[in-house]
Amino acid sequence: MTPAERRYVLDANLFVRGFREPAANADLQRFHYAFAPFEYLSAVVVQELAAGTRSRTDRRALDRHVVDLFRRRGRIVTPSSGAWEASGDVLAELARRDGLELSRVSKSFGNDVVLAMSCREAGLVLVTDNRRDFERIARIVHFDFVDPWPIPAPPRGGSA
Repeated sequence: MTPAERRYVLDANLFVRGFREPAANADLQRFHYAFAPFEYLSAVVVQELAAGTRSRTDRRALDRHVVDLFRRRGRIVTPSSGAWEASGDVLAELARRDGLELSRVSKSFGNDVVLAMSCREAGLVLVTDNRRDFERIARIVHFDFVDPWPIPAPPRGGSA
């Protein structure tokens, strides 16, 4: 399967960086252009992005420029009860193996575990620059994730 034939979800941090930094926004726009037919948005990411808005205007802009685009295409992935349950199992195993103190787990890391489990369940590849946290999760249960930015497959047919 070529990179563009896989289905992708972007981690919230890539959107946030794209909103704040012109060069990161250019990278984000290139990804959207190349991968739009294969791109999905996680409800976990929506929650994180919405929580970070500072005004109603920012929230409306988030909906208009990001969330509504995916919603209209039926491409928002919501974690199932199975993904939530699996995320609890991952956290419990991290507590057993690594001594993770569950009372000190950040909301962000908890969201990362749910995001990873929902991507796994839906057969989606997570695109993230948060390799440290996702490698930690992947030590417990396999799921696909890649660093930004996957390379699109060359067009099929024809010659160069």
